[in-house]
Amino acid sequence: MKLVSLMSNGIDSPVASYLMSKMGADVVLLHMDNRPFTDDRSIENVKMIAERLREVTGKEFPLYVVKHGTNQETIRDGCDRQYQCVMCKRVMQRTARELAKNLGASGIIMGDSLGQVASQTLKNIRSENIGLDFPVIRPLIGMDKLEIEAIAKEIGTYEISIRPTNGCLIVPERPITEAEPQKVIAMSEKIDVDCLGKNSADSAFLY
Repeated sequence: MKLVSLMSNGIDSPVASYLMSKMGADVVLLHMDNRPFTDDRSIENVKMIAERLREVTGKEFPLYVVKHGTNQETIRDGCDRQYQCVMCKRVMQRTARELAKNLGASGIIMGDSLGQVASQTLKNIRSENIGLDFPVIRPLIGMDKLEIEAIAKEIGTYEISIRPTNGCLIVPERPITEAEPQKVIAMSEKIDVDCLGKNSADSAFLY
């Protein structure tokens, strides 16, 4: 079983990738490079996390990178600003889906833990998945932050994940927590999230 993992430089997604690898999956990492809405430290941290996952599992963990900054601008300019994070996740999921198809993978891994941040409420997760029609595996969904951090410390990714960056500079001041499905569908059609995802996947390169 091959899976594509949406991989940030945070704490959660490396743990999700590790857990599915331990379950026997061949995990391909996909990092959405958020520059210019973050700094160079983010991608350097991701590179270090990928290397650590290889060390701790003995598996390959190939790392693909997609330039995501123009997608973020398209979302910002074409969508309700409160929906930036939800729409960002929709584009990322579609990029992962298309890359998975290109690589013969059968699903997507995400590091969501229910309710920890605005984009991970149940209503937002539902809206993010509308029309995706592809398996999404969330191995951390019922874990709390302390459980996830404990695994990250055990496998040696925690100290890398907490290295400072300037975060995501395009996050709105008040991100939506209860996304309206019909509004999400309308905005998705307006900016053509499927096209954004396909173009992004086709531009993915091994890092």
